[in-house]
Amino acid sequence: MSIINSTYGGPPAYLFNGHLETIIPSIFRKVTGVTYVREKIDTPDGDFLNLDWSKVGSSKLLILSHGLEGDSDRHYAKGMVKLFNSKKVDVLVWNNRSCGGEINLKPILYHHGASYDLDTTISFVLKNYSYKDIFLTGISMGGAQTLKYLGEKGNELPREIKRAAVYSTPCNLLSSAITLKSRSNSFYKNRFLGKLKLKIRAKAEQYPDLLDLDLLELISDFDSFDTHFTAKLHGFKDAADFYKAVSADNWMPQISIPTLVINALNDPLLGPECYPVKLAEKMHELTLEMPKRGGHTGFMLSGQEFTWSEFRVQQFLLDQV
Repeated sequence: MSIINSTYGGPPAYLFNGHLETIIPSIFRKVTGVTYVREKIDTPDGDFLNLDWSKVGSSKLLILSHGLEGDSDRHYAKGMVKLFNSKKVDVLVWNNRSCGGEINLKPILYHHGASYDLDTTISFVLKNYSYKDIFLTGISMGGAQTLKYLGEKGNELPREIKRAAVYSTPCNLLSSAITLKSRSNSFYKNRFLGKLKLKIRAKAEQYPDLLDLDLLELISDFDSFDTHFTAKLHGFKDAADFYKAVSADNWMPQISIPTLVINALNDPLLGPECYPVKLAEKMHELTLEMPKRGGHTGFMLSGQEFTWSEFRVQQFLLDQV
């Protein structure tokens, strides 16, 4: 399918750069009228996942994967839920381990490559529900998890899964991680690190001898955090090994269903390798759309409850079926 011209005309005038397009919706956007029913499921390794459902009695289901330190309560999740419910589609937002208000049981937390928990969620749905058509979407980190899952499954993807669409997605994790070293991105770095450090402290209460909290207090960058905590908890050598090993673009060439990737060119958290132009040019299954504006998970529209990215995902997933 290759690369297409974007239809996004841009945000309201007061969001005049990529940082404002990213930060203002993240802090101030509210989506009302979404109520979840939570279902807790077991993982194969003896942990659990919290699944948040919003059902309208449909034979179609959207499964949504959230971003780093997000959960089902984030504005982008609720926006997608509300929009798809209005189109008579059930929605399931699964919460990564330690997200959604409840710390998990095992020493591990979650990361960009945790497609195994998305696999557990989908396997549970297929075993216990009878949806005819299933669609996948992911935002930011959740997009990376979704792309990795699709590539891992390849031609063995469950037949119920018809299409996928992701946006603001770090297709190459190292390229995205490098952007957080920029001084202009210190706001995002500090915000993410602050939240992740809280998770590490909570995990240390469960496993007192596992983590060095004195070292945690000294860490001020993601390379150090991912080397001493993310990599250590999840079995990688260091940050570089982690970024290389879990990056979604390792698996994207094996994707076997129509998949849309939307990454804004002014996204402050995506590096050059996060725009898979060469891959999209040669893959029939992959569509790449690169709006000039949008920021990171922004894509606001004047006078609209929903964002352009939410409308675009809905169009790609539903209007083609």
